[in-house]
Amino acid sequence: MNAPLEGKNVLLGISGGIAAYKGPMIVRALTGVGAQVRVVMTRSANQFVTPLALQAVSHNSVGQDLFDPAYEAQIGHIELARWADVVLLAPATAHLIARMAHGMCDDLLTTVLCATRAPVLISPAMNTQMLLHPAVQANIQTLRQRDGHHIIEPDSGQLACNEVGAGRMPDPPVLLDAVLSALTPKSLLGKRVLVTAGPTREAIDPVRFITNPSSGKMGFAIATAAARRGAHVTLIAGPTGLDDPIGVHRINVTSAQDMFDAVMAHAKAQDFIVKSAAVADWRPASQAEHKLKKQPGQMHLTMERTRDILATLGAMDDQTRPMLIGFAAETRDIEHYARGKLARKNLDMIVANQVKGPSSAFGADRSSVLFIDRDGRTAPFGPNTKDEIAATLWSRALTLSPRDSGHDATDKAT
Repeated sequence: MNAPLEGKNVLLGISGGIAAYKGPMIVRALTGVGAQVRVVMTRSANQFVTPLALQAVSHNSVGQDLFDPAYEAQIGHIELARWADVVLLAPATAHLIARMAHGMCDDLLTTVLCATRAPVLISPAMNTQMLLHPAVQANIQTLRQRDGHHIIEPDSGQLACNEVGAGRMPDPPVLLDAVLSALTPKSLLGKRVLVTAGPTREAIDPVRFITNPSSGKMGFAIATAAARRGAHVTLIAGPTGLDDPIGVHRINVTSAQDMFDAVMAHAKAQDFIVKSAAVADWRPASQAEHKLKKQPGQMHLTMERTRDILATLGAMDDQTRPMLIGFAAETRDIEHYARGKLARKNLDMIVANQVKGPSSAFGADRSSVLFIDRDGRTAPFGPNTKDEIAATLWSRALTLSPRDSGHDATDKAT
């Protein structure tokens, strides 16, 4: 699979705020996932970042002057407006936002903005008091309501002026996610998706527990991909050090019972449930109140089964239950065991992967999987990144023949 922005053209507009120094890092983030990037700067942006630095990382000339014959000969401003698949304004100062809101075309960047029909992503960055000024807020609201324009909410934190508050431009990964979201067909628009991720921990005593090596990366990638496709996503995550996916509601749990309770509390409201968490099948029958001390000889633990979340979901009424996608983590006979689990737990699709040896999916950034669906289709995929696996999972899920459940399995783009 190609990089997610392979073949896509991104125009980065930089205006004159201190956050302009992040421009080369933003370009690097975009080109790192395959995008072609051109940069247009306002005159005041030159005070914070040099055109030469931006040209070096983008491998394209940087536009600054509307009446620059050399730049116009290379790519005219109207052609540039047509060239862009998406426009990212980062940072967008109060001055740039005001000119955009009122349709002013007094430099190269604002002229391109008036001529383009590509989505425009706006990242306001300024002092907190400037951001909160009624005129600035009114201009932001005007752009928020304009078709094809999207506001990237500023972060809060310490600003260049040493004040603490809203107005900080998000870091490049957040801006990259906004670009990816803008260019992803909204095939899950309006759908409700629940994803489980990571391991569970089953306590032996207050300081010891039984768990597994799951990192949660696969589930987080699935949740992120669903959010980019327009879904309302709830992510129920076991203990993991991963950051919250952008645009996703995260619920943290610890044990298998915690995850069972959280999933069942939200299950009926969903259109899709993806169970990628590595939930413990067994737990100690009792938890010691205090730390167990070392004793001579062996220690024996009595174990009991945890509640089977996937089987409970699969037993829901077929007329009302969500489309259900499970994972099978196997050490051998992967397809055999996955097919049995697909049928036994009444799933719509299962994703099987290996969790033994150097090709184990646990904790890895890349893995190979086998997709098997209830329509009888089987497809190996990989090795690929977990982001690529997640994108393929949703593409395949949306081609499943609909059950008599009222769920729409049509992949519609906007």
